[in-house]
Amino acid sequence: MGWRTKFVFLLIVYAAGFATAIYCLAPTPDSTAPSSVNLAQMSPSLKAQAILKSFNSGMHKCVGFSKEAAEEAARLLQAKVDEINKSQSRG
Repeated sequence: MGWRTKFVFLLIVYAAGFATAIYCLAPTPDSTAPSSVNLAQMSPSLKAQAILKSFNSGMHKCVGFSKEAAEEAARLLQAKVDEINKSQSRG
């Protein structure tokens, strides 16, 4: 791997770590919270709470999506490794 590839990989790992830290520090969403909220009619403190809940639920969705993507990437990588091992054992 070249230094550019390593640098891009480290940037991705750093961003993932930062997103994980935000996810871990965010409060959990209430299951009783309404799905859509009209922010214009709320007081400032309620607006902040609604924004935090919205952000937190977005982070939960993002983590779920990233888990699915990681599982798919692992399956693809395993298939490639198996393919390479088969070709090496034949040759």
